[in-house]
Amino acid sequence: MKLLAISDSHGNIANLEHVMGFAKKIRVSGVIHAGDWNTPESVETVLSFGIPLYAVLGNADIDPAIGKRLKLKGKGFAENYLEFEVGGRKIGVTHKPSDNKKYFFCKKYDVILNGHLHSKYESVRGITKFIRPGATVSGINFAIYDTVINGVEFVRDE
Repeated sequence: MKLLAISDSHGNIANLEHVMGFAKKIRVSGVIHAGDWNTPESVETVLSFGIPLYAVLGNADIDPAIGKRLKLKGKGFAENYLEFEVGGRKIGVTHKPSDNKKYFFCKKYDVILNGHLHSKYESVRGITKFIRPGATVSGINFAIYDTVINGVEFVRDE
């Protein structure tokens, strides 16, 4: 099962549409957005593609309409951190990497996704893979996470 991982879209609708079109084309099973949507229109753009959405809020998500829409239409949503299972993998999502210890300490995850730093990143600690997909606002930056192989492929086109 393939999942699209995105973050820090900051209202860039054109980049979101491009990334979501690619996600639809390769038939991802879900989208994970690690926060900093910035606008309700960003949420609507992602939801319009009809792919299950798992999301958290970021520090730039001050409009209450963003959280309300995600709570109503998202497959999984939490303001600060989200835990869910899909494709046999336990996944954690929070916006800031500095919050990983706060929310995920002493729990077992296959993968934890973050945003905030606008950079791509992958590391493994113990059994857990840590991923930052890069910022969608500054280019066509995203990652594809494959639950079957517990692997990630980064796409970056600035």
